[in-house]
Amino acid sequence: MRLAERMERIGTEGAFEVLVRARALEAQGKSVIHLEIGEPDFPTPAHIVEAAKQALDDGYTHYGPTQGLPELREVIAAYVARTRGISCGAEHVCVVPGGKPILFFAMMALLQPGDEAIYPNPGFPIYESMIRFLGATPVAVPLVEEQGFALDLDFLASHITDKTRLLILNSPQNPTGGVIPEADLRAIAELVRNRDLVVLSDEIYSRLYFDQPPFSIASVPGMMEKTIILDGFSKTYAMTGWRMGYGVMPLELVDAVNRLMVNSNSCTASFTQRAGIAALTGPQTAVDEMVREFRRRRDAFVTGLNTIPGFLCRLPGGAFYAFANVTATGFGSRELADRLMNDAGVAGLDGGSFGEYGKGYIRFSYANSMENLMEAVRRMKAATTASRPKPSSR
Repeated sequence: MRLAERMERIGTEGAFEVLVRARALEAQGKSVIHLEIGEPDFPTPAHIVEAAKQALDDGYTHYGPTQGLPELREVIAAYVARTRGISCGAEHVCVVPGGKPILFFAMMALLQPGDEAIYPNPGFPIYESMIRFLGATPVAVPLVEEQGFALDLDFLASHITDKTRLLILNSPQNPTGGVIPEADLRAIAELVRNRDLVVLSDEIYSRLYFDQPPFSIASVPGMMEKTIILDGFSKTYAMTGWRMGYGVMPLELVDAVNRLMVNSNSCTASFTQRAGIAALTGPQTAVDEMVREFRRRRDAFVTGLNTIPGFLCRLPGGAFYAFANVTATGFGSRELADRLMNDAGVAGLDGGSFGEYGKGYIRFSYANSMENLMEAVRRMKAATTASRPKPSSR
């Protein structure tokens, strides 16, 4: 069978590959602490589950509108308008099965061969994968560790060209946990406001922050008209398996996304959308408690990582990832990640799987129990100390 040439340009997501390897080790009887997969380890809040059950009983088991149930889109629009301080209506909202379809559809609608798309690096691997798949040119902007993994603004400014059609932002960020400062986003808005490009603002971790609420570039005057906001329910409400996300975008893009949606998925499951209404309009106690627990884990886990010889980990401002600099261990990050899983039974992700500028780092998800996180630190410290390369004699 001969596959289309474009299939050679599409990548994968390392977390799922490492999960398969970790499961194989467990099948052989090895104890593995899973810090590789990026999903909350909390149950979906009960009132959301009950809303889905009620929706099933009420007959929400058939096709719905491609763009999403009008009542959910109204709720989403009100939520986004309130939290971002912008004016938007249900007509700007597209509901899709997960956050990735918004990435996929937006890029398909905007990019063609010869175009350039700028994305953060290290960053969510699907960004680069989709840019290459569509035949466009990916332009990686490095994140600066010393600045809390903020974008290198000088690099960004020097790499915007007449071919740039898309700028991807992600805050809070995967894999670093970094949050882009409001001042930087306002500076970026000045860079791009008068250019013929669209900003795709990936805000899927918008509720998972530990200090100041993340600022959206769509909140800057004049930017809503050229910004796609990507958000959803997976991370905030521990609904990764429910597959429901949404985009808020200029009307010119809504029709394109709807056409791509009807050609691929027809619609998002109706009963999950009813649960989405309950998520946004119901009590937020479970979200607040989850964020408090993530903060507690973050503080303890990052402190623990910094006791491991050769590890340096900055305190992340959001999401649930610790991005540890391991260059001082003497190992390459991929080799060390493999050693930690095989020898210590701790599954993390080589930072290089998030792009060239991620090499030398390992991403750990602290969406696991405090007990497991502290055990992971103990195991990694023992394994790293025992196998650390000896400095060469002079």
